[in-house]
Amino acid sequence: MRGEFVEVGGARLYYYAAGTRGKGEPIILLHGFPASSHLWRDVVPHLPGGHRVVVSDLLGYGRSDRPGDHDLSIPGHAHRVAGLMDALRIKRAAIVGHDLGGGIAQHLAVEHPDRVSRLALVSSVGYDAWPPRELKMAKGALAFAKKMPAKPLMNALRRALKGAYEEEEHGAHSVEMYLRPFETPGGKEALIAHVGALDSAETMALVPSLKDITVPTALIWGAEDPFVPVALGKKLQKAIPGATLDVLNDVMHYPPETAPESVAEILRAWLGR
Repeated sequence: MRGEFVEVGGARLYYYAAGTRGKGEPIILLHGFPASSHLWRDVVPHLPGGHRVVVSDLLGYGRSDRPGDHDLSIPGHAHRVAGLMDALRIKRAAIVGHDLGGGIAQHLAVEHPDRVSRLALVSSVGYDAWPPRELKMAKGALAFAKKMPAKPLMNALRRALKGAYEEEEHGAHSVEMYLRPFETPGGKEALIAHVGALDSAETMALVPSLKDITVPTALIWGAEDPFVPVALGKKLQKAIPGATLDVLNDVMHYPPETAPESVAEILRAWLGR
């Protein structure tokens, strides 16, 4: 497993590659807000061989560059994912997206169907059922947040994120890893930019075209997800022809971390369809 940076649209994106190239199509794993490629680390070892696996930090997250003036909308992120594919000479891939990454995956499947061979959405955003209440409140208070010291802002986000894990200790470790880049100089401004860019209008705009997605589609959801409820997964399943929905009992918002073997098993079946 190796990590490196690649320039896409004037910004550096960090990614790591795993797996082995073979007859299977490449797999691209996308994280959500405010996570990073770390989300997938326990899923990757359980994916089947014969696939090139690419795990990226979206712009402004993890080790990738600060967002600066770059577009942080779902279409903006999707454009950069397509650019990353170009840089890595990947014409078409199986796209897996969690949370915001699921919205990006939907956009790619709808707007760039020639780049998507399969689609998997894990506790994904969609329709207008997001951002969750906590982030809507934060977005409504951005002007105030800009004046707040960074520490209370980060602590409020910590509390909200830890509540989306089944085990507090596991959640605390991951949350600290995800928030670390936002606690360095310029991090607060980057976080505020991300929150400001969250907009359910972008996923609502995709809704009329969900029926046109014809690639094998798998939906994976935590039964106890407090951010994007299972009802949203059922709605997406109904909209996307032939989509399957697997609901993981006693799992909350981060199945790739807290139920990685179950997620990988479902993805293995999806890759075989």
